[in-house]
Amino acid sequence: MAQAVSKAISNHTHLLVQAGTGTGKSLAYLVPALQHAVDSDKPVIIATATLALQAQIVDRDLPRLAESVRALLGRKPTYALVKGRRNYVCLHKIDGGFPDDDEDSLMSVGTVDSGLGRLGAEVVRLRAWAEHTVSGDRDELVPGVSERAWRQVSVSAHECLGSKCPQVNDCFVERSRAAAGDVDIVVTNHSFMAIDSFEGRQMLPEHDVLVVDEAHELVDRVTSTVTDELSAGMISAAAKRSARLADSGALGESGDILAEVLENAPEGRITALPEMLVLALTRVRDAARAVQSELKPEKGAQEGGDAGPRQVARAAVDEVFDNAERMLEGRELDVIWLSQDPRRGPVLRVAPMSVAMLLRDKIFNQRTVVLTSATLELGGSFNAVAGTIGLRGDGAPAWEGLDVGSPFDYPKQAIAYVANHLPPPGRDGMADATLDEIEALVRASGGRALGLFSSRRAAEAATEALRERFAADGTDIEVLCQGEDQITTLVRQFARSPKVALFGTLTLWQGVDVPGSACQLVIIDRIPFPRPDDPLASARTQAISRMGGNGFMAVSATHAALRLAQGAGRLIRRADDRGVVAFLDSRMMSARYAPFLQSSLPPFWPTTDRALVLQALERLDENAEPITPVHEPALRGLTGAATETTDDEGDPVPAPPQPVSSRSAVTQGHSWTAEDDTELREGVDSGLDLDELADHFELDPEVVQARLTALKITLLDQTPLP
Repeated sequence: MAQAVSKAISNHTHLLVQAGTGTGKSLAYLVPALQHAVDSDKPVIIATATLALQAQIVDRDLPRLAESVRALLGRKPTYALVKGRRNYVCLHKIDGGFPDDDEDSLMSVGTVDSGLGRLGAEVVRLRAWAEHTVSGDRDELVPGVSERAWRQVSVSAHECLGSKCPQVNDCFVERSRAAAGDVDIVVTNHSFMAIDSFEGRQMLPEHDVLVVDEAHELVDRVTSTVTDELSAGMISAAAKRSARLADSGALGESGDILAEVLENAPEGRITALPEMLVLALTRVRDAARAVQSELKPEKGAQEGGDAGPRQVARAAVDEVFDNAERMLEGRELDVIWLSQDPRRGPVLRVAPMSVAMLLRDKIFNQRTVVLTSATLELGGSFNAVAGTIGLRGDGAPAWEGLDVGSPFDYPKQAIAYVANHLPPPGRDGMADATLDEIEALVRASGGRALGLFSSRRAAEAATEALRERFAADGTDIEVLCQGEDQITTLVRQFARSPKVALFGTLTLWQGVDVPGSACQLVIIDRIPFPRPDDPLASARTQAISRMGGNGFMAVSATHAALRLAQGAGRLIRRADDRGVVAFLDSRMMSARYAPFLQSSLPPFWPTTDRALVLQALERLDENAEPITPVHEPALRGLTGAATETTDDEGDPVPAPPQPVSSRSAVTQGHSWTAEDDTELREGVDSGLDLDELADHFELDPEVVQARLTALKITLLDQTPLP
């Protein structure tokens, strides 16, 4: 693979490389990337889909490689991690250069007894932290703060004053990007890379080689980046931010009108905008345009103290105008749909049906691109993935595909078990027979099980059922469920003990790397087809069918094959791993598309013999090696490079553990401090229900419920938790 990447860079040819788990693909592309960067004096950009892989590259791979190739390249290569502006504290906002997102925000939350309240206390801590932080990076702040508090000290790219900012010379973002401009390897994510390419903001240094790791995720991440939305709350917020600088009353009224039109509208794709919706969107667009004109500073006028508030207002109004205009334009490939958000109400969204041509024009025509993943060859061919990223059809750039195989002996290391005796999956929840099968498999494995489910509801139902059954007979197996804590925390808990099973949804299907005996069973509850009501998937299927193609195979089956390959890949992570991948969906054997799905999986030894599988799992549990030690996350400096403390002899000294009282837990992306937990318990003791608690913390009810579940706190109107 390293030779192929080097050749592609030299010949300026795009390369798709499928490299199985354990191949060492990050090392295989980093070595030629480092050589090219040093020889050409141009950086190479590495874009990943997940934070976990970014951390692996910056904390583990690059430090070792940079030292290893120092003598060969004549100097030690350098590297940096680049993030979006929202990840850094804004010094100008802290100094009062921007309005708070909420009126009197420091005093708007809490009681007389709590002084500033929870939000105010967090902002005070943020201000103190900003005075001594080197990087200004949110990830450095432990314990974390709420999203609402972070918004008080950060700005988006559209809100930033740029070169006009009085703090530009001290800006953490500008300093980190300047530092990244002088390094050999820049590590970032798919979305940041896409924005840099599509919008021409030049956030990344000039480069001629791009490596896209986890490339199977590229289309979804790019689609998310170019998806826009519009809601009444978004319009109201824009009107409120503009009120002191412009007459925004008409804009606020237009949001109310849009809310009325959408109030009783059904969810799903909108193939043709109804007349009332066209009128409402037109009113929103025109009102936003009028406010835009008022917010523009007069020609030649010097911007005064209102520069920050004006920029924030303009950014909000510009977004409303652009999104409304895009929806009214009815671009050829755009798909519009309506979603009902539990807290925000109706939300209109618009996204392109395909990003293939966008990727071809903006990504592949300007540099050499190497794309790699363990799952790029679906059904025995690269064509399905190549088509989604613009590498097929008239005018497509030249590319080569390479499958470097795997170092593993899959037929000897793993069993692929299809439980074809189970009833086909239905829409009415998980069948009792399926729950019985999951229980039997987990018991036989002694824990050591990663459950990958097609929905959050299915994962939670299986978790609840197994907890009740294990508690009833005293079985010493703990079942963890996604949403009860931060994903990285749950994965580390799972990896530390053989008596732990972890159940979850999409996030766990990829990026989970637990080698050794902690994971000897992967359960997949059903074939992960996209939802029938998914607006983009259905639009793509219909478009392909109209052109005479097989829309189901091109969209749904390809999506399922990719997810299945990723999920099954969680099992075998190194040469001495052993285990079972259990598919609880009989369609893996009986459906006409089954051969396509099977050919996309590693060549495990196949069986439908339940007794044989249970015996194999029991033997693996009895003879399992000790658990593989878990790597803890590293600390980083300004550029994102790992930092460590050393003793007098230069040996690394591990950071002292945090006191339990200062640690934060995270549920569904929200950090909970010990103080938050105390406040949550007091709210429950006071008789507040779930909606009242959600309003108090200004969070979605499901986030609050997840934390209540993790703390085993039961509300008065709920059944006691197991």
